[in-house]
Amino acid sequence: MQIDRSIDLSGLNCPLPILRAKKALAELESGQVLEVLATDPGAPKDFEAFCRQTGNALLTSETTPDGKFRMVLKRK
Repeated sequence: MQIDRSIDLSGLNCPLPILRAKKALAELESGQVLEVLATDPGAPKDFEAFCRQTGNALLTSETTPDGKFRMVLKRK
């Protein structure tokens, strides 16, 4: 899977990871892929809800070996 942009939002708490990701997605073309790294324990559920509400696709939601949450989103 090709990642078009990656942002590390470690240390930020809700709602900042969603807001920053929303801004980054807005700068991408339709169909491009954004990788988000976050440490907020609520991030996986927040991004699930965000994608459901906005129509963007949540391709991957996983925990990395170093304990961060990694979400991969595809812009609608």
